[in-house]
Amino acid sequence: MNLYTQKDSNTRKTWFLIALFLILTIGIGWVFSYAFGTPLILYIAVFISILMSFLSYWHSDKIVLAMTHAKLINHRDNLELYRIVENLCIAAGLPTPKIYIISTPALNAFATGRNPKHAVVAVTEGLLSRLDRSELEGVIAHELSHIGNRDMLVSTVVVVLVGFIVILSDFFVRWSFFGGRSNKRENGNAAAVMMIIGIFLAILAPIMAKLIQLAVSRKREFLADASGALLTRYPEGLASALEKIGRDETPMRHAGHAVAHLFIASPFKGEERTSWFTRLFMTHPLISERIKVLRELKI
Repeated sequence: MNLYTQKDSNTRKTWFLIALFLILTIGIGWVFSYAFGTPLILYIAVFISILMSFLSYWHSDKIVLAMTHAKLINHRDNLELYRIVENLCIAAGLPTPKIYIISTPALNAFATGRNPKHAVVAVTEGLLSRLDRSELEGVIAHELSHIGNRDMLVSTVVVVLVGFIVILSDFFVRWSFFGGRSNKRENGNAAAVMMIIGIFLAILAPIMAKLIQLAVSRKREFLADASGALLTRYPEGLASALEKIGRDETPMRHAGHAVAHLFIASPFKGEERTSWFTRLFMTHPLISERIKVLRELKI
């Protein structure tokens, strides 16, 4: 498989999912507005969703670093790690991010930050002690690719849409319960049908939105794998690192569901053995699938 073809395919799939998300959002908004006969509920939901997502986007690095108990290091603390990050940043044309270490024997890493100038990369002590240089370069290249691909921006757009749908659905259910439906519709039967459809969507829409969000997250992982392999010109380094990460059974003590999608692999163990239905709710593709794709790439 050609690396550029794989990268382009993952990019197209990501934006297809986002376009599908937008269509879903517009459709749900129209149904709810028709059922109530007022656009007020839309304005409120949009305002709250954008405000919450803006605050999250602007302060995401501080929030995640605090949650994971990551510690900032400098050149003297780990010169080899700094050189790997700096060399890869030069090759990628990115400014060198701040580097953090998480005190845990688990094998994992993540990158975050609202843009390349305000990015951070964090790796665990377990990752540093158990990976060789080529494997560590593969992991760092993957994380830098998230920064270069503006995945925080993509994630924020998706989170805005998810928040919009969830808040919209909650408002609809509450207004329906308290008799918020408009009585000004001439066609009472049509209004009743739209109300039923609206209630149905209010229940299913948040689930559908979450599934699309997770699908986007998984596609961005494949894209970061391909971009990282292109950066190092050695896909086997990342593939070998993922094998070790997949075999590691050490849990991440300070990794909650809110930040799980940021890590190079899920901090929760046992997902390789879950059913196909459970995998729909996973933030990452199966490690075995990622390794297979990496080893099929041709550079």
